[in-house]
Amino acid sequence: MSFPLSAQAEAFLAENHICTLTTSRPDGSPHVVPVRFTWDGKAGLARVMTVSGRRKTRNLLANLGSRAAICQAVGGNWITLEGPATVSNDPRRVAEGVRRYTKRYWSPPPSPPGLCVIEIAVDKVMGLS
Repeated sequence: MSFPLSAQAEAFLAENHICTLTTSRPDGSPHVVPVRFTWDGKAGLARVMTVSGRRKTRNLLANLGSRAAICQAVGGNWITLEGPATVSNDPRRVAEGVRRYTKRYWSPPPSPPGLCVIEIAVDKVMGLS
């Protein structure tokens, strides 16, 4: 599914910045952590490479179908991508996440045991859209 954004938003999302990922803990409180991510406008997916035992993955696995949000803010420019999130250790999906991460950040992500990908099916955009 294509998720069209303005040329300005696409250019901003292609910049090399650390962002924040927000998920919900089992008690409903927000869990916000710095991450690197990639944006796939053609598929409408934001991807975060991580490890299966991390709090962010445990939050999503504890509440299947829950939502997550990625926010990139630099100076007065910001964009938030939000939608239902899934965690996958499927080798093809992880490889696609690694490929996109390597392209955006000019080096592959760390590859510890339990490497997985969080995929956010973006259905809401705020800020530069």
